[in-house]
Amino acid sequence: MTTSFPASAPMADCCDDFTRMRLSRRALMGTAAGLAGAAVVYGGAEVRASAAGLAPAPSVLVVLSLRGAADGLSLVVPHADPVYYQARPRIAVPADQLLARDGMFGLHPSLAPLLPLWQAGKVAAVHATGLPAPNRSHFAAMEEIEDASAGSAQRIGWLNRLIGLDAITSPVQAVGLGSGVLPTSLSGPAAAMAAESVDGISIAGTDGSSAAGRRASLATLWNKDTSVLGRAARDTFASVDTFAPIAAGDDTPANGAVYPSGDLGDSLAHAARIVRGDLGVQVITVDQGDWDMHTGVGTLEWGRMKDNAGGLASSLAAFFTDIGPLADKVTVVALSEFGRRVAENANYGLDHGYGNVMFLAGAGVVGGRYYGTWPGLVNTEDGDLTVTTDYRAVLSEVVRARFSVDSSQVFPGFSGAGLGVVAPRAT
Repeated sequence: MTTSFPASAPMADCCDDFTRMRLSRRALMGTAAGLAGAAVVYGGAEVRASAAGLAPAPSVLVVLSLRGAADGLSLVVPHADPVYYQARPRIAVPADQLLARDGMFGLHPSLAPLLPLWQAGKVAAVHATGLPAPNRSHFAAMEEIEDASAGSAQRIGWLNRLIGLDAITSPVQAVGLGSGVLPTSLSGPAAAMAAESVDGISIAGTDGSSAAGRRASLATLWNKDTSVLGRAARDTFASVDTFAPIAAGDDTPANGAVYPSGDLGDSLAHAARIVRGDLGVQVITVDQGDWDMHTGVGTLEWGRMKDNAGGLASSLAAFFTDIGPLADKVTVVALSEFGRRVAENANYGLDHGYGNVMFLAGAGVVGGRYYGTWPGLVNTEDGDLTVTTDYRAVLSEVVRARFSVDSSQVFPGFSGAGLGVVAPRAT
């Protein structure tokens, strides 16, 4: 593989140890603040900026992105709105099959693994949430949601602004799990890292019997290099060392937790290992795709919604079992870039829509209930669920309550009122 260097960096003699290392294109951007914009990839781990080593975090936020635009009207069904059943004659979820049903809403039956947490007041749903204006492009909507700074020309994510409010400069403060690519929400000047898994946080070529010698060679090569690449390499070494006890430890889930097979279960299992390691990680992002259901949403007997909803619920239930008492400091927020149309299409599917549902679970959540203002549905070809709660109102409440920060610094220009869905953290 080819190793790329910025034009201003001195060329060093490369060795086999670095044949899997590359400098991210993002390393060429925003370097005015020293290492703030640097990124280096070693194996599956992408690390940004400065040295590692943190005290245990008092609060941990896990942001789960359901990529592809999940259908919130299937996950949390507005059974009391007659238009729902008129618009979806084949795929609507029968009211008598819903879980945790109140006068308006009920949960999809495949979310049953979450029901104990719901009944314990640890899970809540906020309906009719979304962007201030419709945006039906997956990538543009993801970018807008994760930047969360309307009109800004800077590519800085809301989670990056959140972790940038303190004096911590360690990249292990925030970790993106799944693709190994830093999500937009974590992009920006504050230190963050991305990895496909905990086991992927390593330096290529430093395993096996020759590990010590190879690591010493790398140290010799980079310890005195004053370029962006050299300093980022040293920071990578420090981050890998910080995660080493977790990567080398027992990867068996705790407390009898059993994760379903698949990417989401795998990623949340790694997230649980990070939480249990108590390294000081404050933010973890997890991506799950495959929610773009133009075809085959299906019914309660078959289809992609049945399978996806079941996998989502089983994975989250296993995660909270796995982390045990540490759940008292972990809050999960699940959201998607936009929702689906009210009316089903000819293929047992749903096309791109607007409003959606957000789930919150864990520490501080005032759960066991549904939040939001219901706008009512319309049964037209291009009918959407109207957004009545800006998604930033929910996230602002989370960061104020769990991190005790000024949410206007995380969501510039937004000042929406809270919903009371998250209680402040005891100090």
